[in-house]
Amino acid sequence: MQSTLSQPQTAALPTKTENISGSQAVLEAMIAEGIKTIFGYPGGAIMPIYDALYDYRDKLDHILVRHEQGGIHAAQGYARTSGDVGVVFATSGPGATNLVTGLADAMIDSTPIVAITGQVFAHLLGTDAFQETDVINITTPVTKWNYQVTDATEIPSVLAKAFYIARSGRPGPVLIDITKNAQIQKFDYEGYLPCTHIRSYRPKPLVRKEYVEQAAQLINEAKKPFVIFGQGVILGKAEKEFLKFIEKAGIPTAWTILGMSAIPTDHPLAVGMLGMHGNYGPNVLTNECDVLIAIGMRFDDRVTGRLDKYAKQAKVIHLDIDPSEIDKNVKTTVPVWGDCKETLPLLTSLIEQKVYPQWLQRFREFEDEEKATCIIPEMNPDTAILSMGEVINVLNTLTNGKAIIVTDVGQHQMVACRYAHYNQSKSNVTSGGLGTMGFALPAAIGAKYGDQGRTVVAVIGDGGFQMTIQELGTIMQCGVDIKILILNNQFLGMVRQWQQLFNDKRYSFVDIQSPDFVMVAKGYGIAGQKVSERENLKQALQTMLDHNGTYLLEVMVGKENNVFPMVPQGCSVSEIRLK
Repeated sequence: MQSTLSQPQTAALPTKTENISGSQAVLEAMIAEGIKTIFGYPGGAIMPIYDALYDYRDKLDHILVRHEQGGIHAAQGYARTSGDVGVVFATSGPGATNLVTGLADAMIDSTPIVAITGQVFAHLLGTDAFQETDVINITTPVTKWNYQVTDATEIPSVLAKAFYIARSGRPGPVLIDITKNAQIQKFDYEGYLPCTHIRSYRPKPLVRKEYVEQAAQLINEAKKPFVIFGQGVILGKAEKEFLKFIEKAGIPTAWTILGMSAIPTDHPLAVGMLGMHGNYGPNVLTNECDVLIAIGMRFDDRVTGRLDKYAKQAKVIHLDIDPSEIDKNVKTTVPVWGDCKETLPLLTSLIEQKVYPQWLQRFREFEDEEKATCIIPEMNPDTAILSMGEVINVLNTLTNGKAIIVTDVGQHQMVACRYAHYNQSKSNVTSGGLGTMGFALPAAIGAKYGDQGRTVVAVIGDGGFQMTIQELGTIMQCGVDIKILILNNQFLGMVRQWQQLFNDKRYSFVDIQSPDFVMVAKGYGIAGQKVSERENLKQALQTMLDHNGTYLLEVMVGKENNVFPMVPQGCSVSEIRLK
């Protein structure tokens, strides 16, 4: 993945020292790093920080979530739309452990997070004190860095390192655990200096120009080149550089689920989405291209299918900021290490201006076949029952590709990612690598705070919505304006689809019952309605979008509709099924 996330403003040192508490030092660090919004939930071990926060209410906006998992997902949504670090506060014990799913999600999706957890007094560590957990060892596998502070004098430098590590290089989550005595302790505060270097940490590898030259030669000699890209283009703020590259190269281009929205979905060179439920052409033709150029993506198994049958005919160029991703899954012919904001212009300057009309037409032919078999039936069902695809299609018409769409995990996620239109970067927010049900509602809250000038639509299934439904209380209290679109198929749809296709339709515990979502929302002071008829769909969606404040729209869709195309697990991308 690539990254050049926004940097904090340089903080000037005070002319004299101040005697402040560790808790105050935490909040001063937030201000110095440019943080304005914090998501969190108070508790005993973090109470001193919350007490100090009372005096910072004019400088820091704290959003009281209803569960710590909701807090970290909100911080993720904030990071994904703002391009900066998301911050979450939680107490010790269960408060800290409730962050673990979000930390794992942020780690695998390279989302910059700083999580601050309270901890018991230092002298109680290791005694199984009330609400004591070894959060450092618990979170080591799911954080880019973590550290336990037991002395307040460490707080400024440790938090400076935390923000630097979270946002630099390949971004990721950092957790800082602060014992209660360190929060209370007074010390002579000499100001806050943002971190710009750590001796043992190299966020960006040195760019080797000989590899850039080798990559350019392969591209210039290619007859059927193919570009695939991921979220690294977005994290690196390299959208313009990427567009210049593909437009000069004239190469057909496809995205991963997290790379989506880096370029407009209707760009002439765009050929669609890769992966298990991606588009037909990009999957099949991966195994026909002669040069495969991968940019800011990690060859996830959902993209590659069977590795022993993936792009074996192609020479592979892999641009990535993380050297550990090179050759991890797919053997690379030419590795181009470095930040793609730096490497792409170097590569663009060396490639020839070209077009590949016959090769691009091959993608269009597969697109036509997919339209006839999958897309047209999805958009125009021959029954009175609504389909997920037609709902997203109407939403596209009404938003004109300008909305931020936050999806949960399941069939609705794949449908939204297949059919949503985007014309602006940082518009697709989803849980990609971990596939966390319950992600969308809190992430949409954070996404709105990250970019308050844009419409945020949370597209959620009836199963995932019930995993974090309590965050409706957060919306009620903070008054954030998001649009909640529940696509209710009365099943855990993705699992049901697999059970239908691969387990002889043995539907084992996927028939989920749900409450009256509109009535539940009403209890939280949120307006809403439920529709199931096609003639009411467009007006209902328009009402949702026009409403002043959060609105919940539940749309009843087909119970046993499947998402196609599909690469069955264990199969090659060439074996993708259209039905």
